[in-house]
Amino acid sequence: MGAYDTGIERLATVARAALVREIDAEGAWAEDPVWREAFATVPRHLFVPYYYVGVRGGYERRWGQSPDPEARERWVRGAYDDTPLATRLRDGELLSSSSQPSLMALMLAALRVEDGDRVLEVGAGTGYNAALLAHRLGDDDLVTTVDLDPEITESARQHLAAAGHHPAVVTGDGARGVPERAPFDRIIATCGLPTVPGAWLAQCRPGGRILTPLATGLLALTVRGPEHAEGRFLPTAAYFVPLRGAGRAEPAVSLSGLPGRAREQEPFRFLLDLTRGALDPREAHALWEREGCPDRERYGVTVGGGHTWAWLDDPEGPYAWPLP
Repeated sequence: MGAYDTGIERLATVARAALVREIDAEGAWAEDPVWREAFATVPRHLFVPYYYVGVRGGYERRWGQSPDPEARERWVRGAYDDTPLATRLRDGELLSSSSQPSLMALMLAALRVEDGDRVLEVGAGTGYNAALLAHRLGDDDLVTTVDLDPEITESARQHLAAAGHHPAVVTGDGARGVPERAPFDRIIATCGLPTVPGAWLAQCRPGGRILTPLATGLLALTVRGPEHAEGRFLPTAAYFVPLRGAGRAEPAVSLSGLPGRAREQEPFRFLLDLTRGALDPREAHALWEREGCPDRERYGVTVGGGHTWAWLDDPEGPYAWPLP
């Protein structure tokens, strides 16, 4: 290894340790501290050989092979910032990213992975999350990651190999799961979906856990059977690139006519997303005010009897809305 590589690796080691201390201070993995060792070991910079940062008028590309040593230092330091990193753009549209590490830590802790669990990740991204799972489980074969885009899966496979991991990397529609690798004990999605795909329940063992972004929140479901699951949202806000193949993105909900206070309240905007198509914004606002401005953890989702619905406080209560 040359002097330049040694210097970059030394910088990466120091930056990674600082990131772990930062996540520690936020308490992101308080639910399952075993993840600390995974984040302290897996080298994130190997999964983002280049990425884009927003600048005035567009994006700036940071690249680990830049001929400028200062640019290479900015790249490796930025790889360990606790921020999401844009990794694929097309015509200015974000196609793929590496999620914010502290959010990844929170999600992995909330997944409640146990030794020997078989895990499906929907949304391969850079491969970093799959590497963290493989490190935690100590067995690459227990981890499957799937993405629709063959370019993404191929680069994830290469990044994982560079980091010494070889989980199953599958090109396919994540909403359909990976039946040939099922059953799974845990399913985690790192992309936004409009509902909970039925295929995931069918491929998850009873008692298994599904963690998925939904309506700018994180939904944790316990699987009761191949067609039944139920759970609540975590208190954390979460914004993810939509799952490709899951249908066209819905237009933004109009907030005109609503009080300024409501428009500025992020939990109210979550309710608008969750009840899209079931409540108009004024109905949603009236409910939100009447129920004491509920936060995310008061909402949940039930899948059963061929239907999926979201609810407030109680799945059998008065406030329930169908999901697609």
